Amino acid sequence: MKPFDLIANAVRTKEIATVLVRNGFADLLHRINPPRWLLNILDTKPRPRRSIWERVRLVAEDLGPTSVKLGQMMSMRPDLLPAGLIHELRRLQDDVRAESFELMGPVLKEELEAKLDEVFSEFEQTPVACASIGQVYRARLKSSGAEVAVKVQRPGIQRKIDSDFNILLWFAQKVHENAEDLKPYDFPGILLELKRAMDRELDYRNEARNALFFNLQNPDTEHVFAPKVYEDVSGERVLVTEWIAGMHIDQVPVPSELGLTVAARGAQSLFNQVLIQGFFHADPHAGNLSITRDGRLCFMDWGQAGQLTRQMRFDLIDLFGAFLQGDAEQIARISADLPRSGTGFDRSTIEKEIMLAIRENFNPATGEGQIGRGIIRIFHIFSQNGIDVGRDYSLMAKAILSIEEAGKTLDPDFSFPRVFSPVLSDVHRERRNPAAIFKGFRRSLVVGLHRMQDIPAELHRILKRLEKGEVTVNFHHRGLEDLDDAISAASNKVTLGVIIGALLMGSSMIITTGIKPTLFGYPALGMVGYVMSAVLGIWLIFDILRSGKRH
Repeated sequence: MKPFDLIANAVRTKEIATVLVRNGFADLLHRINPPRWLLNILDTKPRPRRSIWERVRLVAEDLGPTSVKLGQMMSMRPDLLPAGLIHELRRLQDDVRAESFELMGPVLKEELEAKLDEVFSEFEQTPVACASIGQVYRARLKSSGAEVAVKVQRPGIQRKIDSDFNILLWFAQKVHENAEDLKPYDFPGILLELKRAMDRELDYRNEARNALFFNLQNPDTEHVFAPKVYEDVSGERVLVTEWIAGMHIDQVPVPSELGLTVAARGAQSLFNQVLIQGFFHADPHAGNLSITRDGRLCFMDWGQAGQLTRQMRFDLIDLFGAFLQGDAEQIARISADLPRSGTGFDRSTIEKEIMLAIRENFNPATGEGQIGRGIIRIFHIFSQNGIDVGRDYSLMAKAILSIEEAGKTLDPDFSFPRVFSPVLSDVHRERRNPAAIFKGFRRSLVVGLHRMQDIPAELHRILKRLEKGEVTVNFHHRGLEDLDDAISAASNKVTLGVIIGALLMGSSMIITTGIKPTLFGYPALGMVGYVMSAVLGIWLIFDILRSGKRH
């Protein structure tokens, strides 16, 4: 963020800085070398001592709905962030005040391009659910009489998110530049990726497409489904789906036949989504699952979904199989084939850390433990050792953890390995099918031949560019991130010095003229010029001395 942007957002910036200090992050604020005006306006007493990750969660809660949503999305990147932080961020809940329908109505009317009574025969103007991005209303379609849920985006939420994000990105960049111990987490990079994901979620058409695609690919529509989407009355900021009359999983009696059945079907569905279809619900926590009166399981809120290629699914099969067998050596071998962003790859170190992660989360001999938490821990080990896990792998691990916790809620004896085995067999049949193997071999052979045919043309193109002098070499200077700020500050001081000099010269010339009015026997205009020169000169000297102490 540029300096003038920071000043333009001074009020919100001060609120964020105040919240940081109140939650015990004053030392971090001083380390990022913020403008002095930002430090001088802070007068906040810190809260009682808590763990650092708990304080991060409190910061998100204090900053409001936008930061809560951002924190919830950060909790879906266990490969990049510490387990303690992920645990705290998963506790974030939407606790926002409902907007009046006078404010929400115009958004609904604009997206529908029609009056409310032209589309709905009934519409309850009191929301049944409120979140940081939108609110949900209960209504009935005029055309079909179907009872529907209408999700409407809050007015101006995009602008507010953009403003808060720019300020948080400025803080993240300062932390990345000035806090060496936090550089490995690359907070600016994480924020930029989360912003792209949030922009996708703000477009409700993506959620509609995800739900529609799942229902098309779902092989078990009798027992598992996503809400039907009414595309003709949905848009970028309004989503209309069928009304799901069901109960949350924590309302199911435990133990019960319904709980046992739904837990197994939910886990089977998720593994089918991940390993067979390669398209899955990225956040199947308890709040996004509903059980209908006839015992069907509904996956709701498809704002975030993950996608895996065929090869990614096969790699996951190998990883899951090795994890269930407690084979840390095989997992380390798999990690060696994944893309790497760094050079510090030590397979023996990774293998030791994986062995500890398996031992802490899962017992291969009995099949007991938390598979989701163990996979998340392994992905974090990969990331800490310079291996690029990727967003979709991380979403998958988070989804498995969520569905595992939901399964435990419905069935205290829930076992992931028992549910996982049938899906694993299906994938192995697909992978080892002679027809599939031959098809893959033929595809690779064709691609290889095409690439060989392209080699002469590519070499000719490179030589032509060399002949025309079109080949350029780019150099990137590292460690010069603050050069622009330093040059700008120096230019400002030089300019101010020139202005002071001009004031002194002009005032001296006026003094010699003797023009009236006078002050202490000298021309008043000249005296005012001397005073202004003195004030600006003293301020300039003070600023130079202060900058020297700071650096």
